[in-house]
Amino acid sequence: MIDTHAYEGAPEAEFRDYVALLKPRVMSLVVFTAFVGLWVAPVAVHPFVVFCSVLFIALGGGASGALNMWYDADIDAVMRRTQGRPIPSGRVSGGEALGLGLGLAIIAVMMLGLAANWFAAGFLAFTIFFYVVIYTIWLKRWTPQNIVIGGAAGAFPPMIGWACATGGISIESLLMFALIFFWTPPHFWALALFMKEDYHKAGVPMLTVTHGRAVTRRHIFGYTLVLAPFAIWLGLTSIGGPIYLAVAVLLNALFILGGWRVMRRNEDSAIADGYATEKRVFKLSLYYLFLHFLALLVQHWVGT
Repeated sequence: MIDTHAYEGAPEAEFRDYVALLKPRVMSLVVFTAFVGLWVAPVAVHPFVVFCSVLFIALGGGASGALNMWYDADIDAVMRRTQGRPIPSGRVSGGEALGLGLGLAIIAVMMLGLAANWFAAGFLAFTIFFYVVIYTIWLKRWTPQNIVIGGAAGAFPPMIGWACATGGISIESLLMFALIFFWTPPHFWALALFMKEDYHKAGVPMLTVTHGRAVTRRHIFGYTLVLAPFAIWLGLTSIGGPIYLAVAVLLNALFILGGWRVMRRNEDSAIADGYATEKRVFKLSLYYLFLHFLALLVQHWVGT
């Protein structure tokens, strides 16, 4: 990691730059899955507690994003899709991002403990630690399994939401974790197939860089096969039902088909059409997770 200070003569930071440090797009997924985990739990929670819990989980997710941007500023400065972020562009200094991230992390954990329970607060603290230390500082620059193992950080929010309501863990929360955990590798590897050069320039050992695109394609298909049973299994638990199962069966059939098509592609055809199939599967992966959790909400509202 390099020391990242605002460049001399760089434009002055605006409020939106500090918001960008929190990775609002990623935070939106954290907020949504955490809310679903909390809302579908078999314990009635006061709406104000729900609001506060989701707010502080969101702050914890934002803290993780700021700390990730602080440490990864050297990588972000090299990669084309991240060069415009607040730190590499010089609008925000590394010290400001570090201070913001640490401050929000402390506030989020303490306030979640007071608003919900200390088990959930401890879980949030562990999630922030896992994302920043285990994934960002250690795994991301060391192993092509960075996305596989590090994906756990993004899979914890629904478990934290569930813990806010119940004070513990159950098979339902573990399966919500598994849904995100096994979705993460094919989602990011589909992106890496058409962003390989960025990761190569930055020295990030993404699977496409260390083992090549052909191996990555096989891994994507393999993970869609592993993912599907967990997605279906969730529908057979107390929070599942016919609506969720119908959505899960359709989405997993489409995802497996997409993974199969990606695996069968060769580089010549992929380059010729600008990685159109890979981009479609990546886009499908975005809808995949959102629609699964939306189906859980709808199933909960209409009952089983």
